[in-house]
Amino acid sequence: MRLAYHLLDVFTERPLAGNPLAVVSDADGLDAAQMQAIAREFNLSETAFVVAPRDPVHTARLRIFTPTQELPFAGHPTVGAACLIAQLRAPDMLGRQPLRLVLEEQAGAVVCEVVRSQGAPRANFGILRASFVAPKQPELCGALADRAAIAAALGLDEAEIGFDGHEPVLASAGLPFAFVPVRSLSALNRIAPDFSRFSAAFQLERPAAFLYTHETADLANHVQARVFVHSPSKDGRLATPYGFGAHEDPATGSAACAFAAVAVQFERPEDGEHTIVIEQGFAIGRPSQIALTMQIAGGALAETSVGGACVMIGEGFLTL
Repeated sequence: MRLAYHLLDVFTERPLAGNPLAVVSDADGLDAAQMQAIAREFNLSETAFVVAPRDPVHTARLRIFTPTQELPFAGHPTVGAACLIAQLRAPDMLGRQPLRLVLEEQAGAVVCEVVRSQGAPRANFGILRASFVAPKQPELCGALADRAAIAAALGLDEAEIGFDGHEPVLASAGLPFAFVPVRSLSALNRIAPDFSRFSAAFQLERPAAFLYTHETADLANHVQARVFVHSPSKDGRLATPYGFGAHEDPATGSAACAFAAVAVQFERPEDGEHTIVIEQGFAIGRPSQIALTMQIAGGALAETSVGGACVMIGEGFLTL
């Protein structure tokens, strides 16, 4: 069996930044066990597999795997796969107008739009941009009242947690995250996570923490964030960074989706369209930029979309 794959960097306009992704095209001949083994071989945070849709009116079905498990939905694989599918299937049309795709994921049908950036082309892929509408409405899931536990888990002083009325909360758009406001960019950069404290501090079985401040590297942006994920193994040990274990993610689209609920709660935006540009990955040398767009109607969140740029950095074949 010979399968084409592509390597992409997502939520960035330049290679070797953003969040890396492997996409295996025309993967209908693979079963779940084979997909899992291939994802383990790539050992990236996620690998996406493109297969035929169940509903023929949709563009494709997308299966997303970490090195240890399948995910119902993830942001950067959705953006990257949408860009790649558009380029492979309709490159000429993509150069003239935005393309609308519908990708079937376990979380539901995800509506995407892909456009070609005005940036200089790279190896005929160029810089593409994709956005998707969140398949599940973001929602708050509760408060996180124990600031002392949170501060200890992050290696910060308790006084450095919170700013401008923002408080630690849980929120989800299908995958739950703890959202912790941090007073300054200096404090964000000093975070030294103690993953052994994450479960108690963030009250999640698979603790994932989105830590953010209103200070940014680029004054045109709105938030800088760091995202840490701790997935303990069944025996409590930490193992591989992208399987069971702990790591910092360079760009997290699913967390950006959920952040819409946090922004609405604490910023109370007026009705209309609002875009928040999130910086992420700066602390680990993978600078990323995520655009979170919110439609507000009657003071409530009506629709959420997340988007960003994507570049292709490699391609090849798997021989199995």
